[in-house]
Amino acid sequence: MFDNKLIKQAAQELAQGGMVAFPTETVYGLGADASNVEAIRKVYALKGRPADHPSIVHLDSLDKLELWAREVPEAARKLAEHFWPGPMTLILPKRPEVLPQVTGGQNSVGIRIPAHPLTRELISVFGRGIIGPSANRFGHISPTSAEHVREEFGDQLKYVLDGGPCAVGVESTIVDFSKEKPVIVRPGMLSASVISEIAGFPIACGQGSKAPGTLKKHYAPNTPARMVPSAELSELIKDSSSPTVVLAMHKFAIYDNGQVRCLSLPDNPQAYAKSIYSMLRYADSLRPQSILIEQPPQSDENWAAVRDRLQRACAR
Repeated sequence: MFDNKLIKQAAQELAQGGMVAFPTETVYGLGADASNVEAIRKVYALKGRPADHPSIVHLDSLDKLELWAREVPEAARKLAEHFWPGPMTLILPKRPEVLPQVTGGQNSVGIRIPAHPLTRELISVFGRGIIGPSANRFGHISPTSAEHVREEFGDQLKYVLDGGPCAVGVESTIVDFSKEKPVIVRPGMLSASVISEIAGFPIACGQGSKAPGTLKKHYAPNTPARMVPSAELSELIKDSSSPTVVLAMHKFAIYDNGQVRCLSLPDNPQAYAKSIYSMLRYADSLRPQSILIEQPPQSDENWAAVRDRLQRACAR
């Protein structure tokens, strides 16, 4: 049951040009009125987000899609009707009135309807679309709980709506329909084959419009991190001479040299995705000199989103 009074207060904060952190099934977002330039600038300033980095507009219902998108191809509408509310973003040609501060100066806009009912209620009460980049410092590990948001921003946010831990745990799949050929520009937990089946033709991962979360280094802990193939991990643990945290799906021999701490992760992609950001945050909080992450499966498309996030988190 929602606290309707709190939702109304948060909606009023948005109407006055303020910011509200909100839950989604993917990660927690930092919301502001997508039609208010100064409100958008506040979000970008708090995050330290580059002005040319686009944000996704969050809506509460499909019938508001044409308020933001100039055209919606048939395949895009099929995907929206099938997967919304849910962890998929569509990039579509924007209407002229959509602010360039939302789109990073592009002629397209990213749109999605989040699955979390609390946030859809917030948007409904507010009455307009809101931007919702992840509620963390730009480039840092995404938040999957209200506690993570408070760790990032402390008392700088008046409203942090607590909807519990995120059910999916990594950002939405982004499908770009603004070019001649649709393409997945950011993998998520909705795989390319599932999206292609609903669209009615193959849609693969590739390059497209500039999209959130696609910089080389992103989702990163403060501690240097790297991925290691399973076959090499035991020796690295054995030889470690400095404080190290290991995130692994399999049990490895722990050599009692006082330097290594191993944390276990699930061995299926859905449970792994749900826990990886919180585990990275916890590993970071232990203040090791390095974080070693067991490399996830390399060929299974169900691990594509996890591989993408870890590659960016470990980039130098």
